Amino acid sequence: MRLRSRSFACSVLLIFVAFSASSRTSAQDALPNHLPKRIVADYGYWSKYQTPAYGHAQIPYQMLTHINHAGPSFDASGSLSIPDGFIEPELNEEAHAHGVKVLLLLGGDFTDMRKNCAHEETCTIGTLVDNIKAFEEEYHYDGVDMDWEYPATTADRNFFVKLMDALRKSNPDYTLSIDVAPWGGYGYDLKHLQLSTNYFNIMMYDCAGPWDQYGQLNSPIFWDYHDPAPWECQPGGSAQDAANIFLKAVPARQLNMGTPFYGYYYTAVKQLFGECPPWVLNNPNNGDTCGNSVLTLNYGPNIKPLINKDGWYTQYDQIAYVPYMLKKDGDYGYITYDDAFSTYFRVWYSDWDRGLGGTFMWSLDADYDGHSQDLLDAMYAATVTGP
Repeated sequence: MRLRSRSFACSVLLIFVAFSASSRTSAQDALPNHLPKRIVADYGYWSKYQTPAYGHAQIPYQMLTHINHAGPSFDASGSLSIPDGFIEPELNEEAHAHGVKVLLLLGGDFTDMRKNCAHEETCTIGTLVDNIKAFEEEYHYDGVDMDWEYPATTADRNFFVKLMDALRKSNPDYTLSIDVAPWGGYGYDLKHLQLSTNYFNIMMYDCAGPWDQYGQLNSPIFWDYHDPAPWECQPGGSAQDAANIFLKAVPARQLNMGTPFYGYYYTAVKQLFGECPPWVLNNPNNGDTCGNSVLTLNYGPNIKPLINKDGWYTQYDQIAYVPYMLKKDGDYGYITYDDAFSTYFRVWYSDWDRGLGGTFMWSLDADYDGHSQDLLDAMYAATVTGP
C-alpha cells in the first residue's frame, strides 16, 4: 500500500513538473516589441573594443526579445570569473526599458565540476548556482544561457540535467536557455532538459572552419548532396536537418535556429567544397586539416566590402541557398558566408515553415559596419513578415 502511494505521489509530482514547465514556456510567449517570435542576440562584451566599436549604445533593442551577454566563465569550484570591462549597467537598463531580457551567457569547467559531483559532499553545483544568483541580483540579469560544447558521456548528460534543474529551482522566474550544436545534439538529454529550460539555441553554423579538410559551407539551409565530405558536418549539417533532429525530441516553441553573422576565408581553396592542398594538410601545425590557412571574417567590416569587388565575385549554392565568394582570376581564395537574403530566408524558413519559436545569431556586433546592420535587419524583417 505504501509503495502504491509513493508511486501515485511521484506520478502527481511529474505531472506538476511538466505542467510547470509548460506554464513557464507559455509565460515566455508574451514577447516585447510586438514580435511574434523570439529574436535572441548573442552579445560579447569585447565588441566594445573592436573597430568599429559596438556597445550598448549601438544595440537596436526594439528589434530584439532577449540578449545573451557573453564573457564570464566558471571553474570546477563554482567560482565565477568576470572579465574586466564586462559589467555594462547601461546594457541592462536600456534592454529592460524596451522589455528585452538579458541573460548571462555562461560556459566553464563542466567536466571537472561533474567529477566533483561524483560525491555529494564535494559537489559544487550549489556554489555555482548561489554565485550566479548573487551576480544576477546585483546586476539585474534575467536568467542564464548555458554553453557546453559538448556533453560527451552519460555522466555528462545526467550532470547537465542536474545543473539546469538546480538553476530552475533557485529562481522559477529565470529565463533559462542552452546552446546546442546539431552534431553534438545527441550529447544532450533533451527529454529532461526541456523541463527546466525555456528554449534551446541550435548553433547551426561552424560546418566550415579550420578543423576541416574541405571548403565547407558555413551554414547551409538545405544540405547540398554534392558535398564530398559530409562527415565533416553531418548529422545536422543544415538548418533543415538540424530542425528535423531537434523536433523529434523538443516542442517547436522551445527551439531557436541559429544564423551566423560571420564567415570563413579559405586562403588555400579555389572552389566550393575544394580540398586544402597537401602543402597545407601535411603541415604539422595543421594536423591534417586546413588549419591556419582558414581565417574568420565578420560580415560587416570584413565580408560586406568584398562582395563583387576587389577581384571577388559571389555565387549562390542553388541547393543550400547560401552564398560564397571566389576569386575572378581563379586564384586561391574561397569565402563562405551569409548575406541578407540567406539570413532572411533561414529565419523565415525556421520561424514560419518549420514553426520554431525563434532565431538567434552569433554575434550581434559582427554585421555592424559602423552605420548599419544588414543581417539583423533581415532577421527582423523575416520575423515580422509572418507565414
